[in-house]
Amino acid sequence: MHWIILAIAGLLEVVWAFYMKKSEGFTLLVPSVITLVAMIGSGVLLSFSMRVLPLGTAYTVWTGIGAIGSFLLGILVLNEPAAPMRILAGMMIVAGLVMMKLSSV
Repeated sequence: MHWIILAIAGLLEVVWAFYMKKSEGFTLLVPSVITLVAMIGSGVLLSFSMRVLPLGTAYTVWTGIGAIGSFLLGILVLNEPAAPMRILAGMMIVAGLVMMKLSSV
């Protein structure tokens, strides 16, 4: 259950990163509010998952989900570049997340 909570926290991190971009420096109300609500939700869920999961594992997986999710959203929705080096870097992050998960069974 704590892994599911952590995954949802990571997805909320993607939400707040995307809407922070859309808020144009917190000058647009709706994206700014979505950013803040998602930030709070993400942090609260991360703290719940840390009741059971080790700090290093939970935080690494949380930030990794946020990083990869934001990276993919940037490419797929915001038309950011999908250069080979960026793709390789993303794959390395995913590999690190898998290793972190497997090491904390």
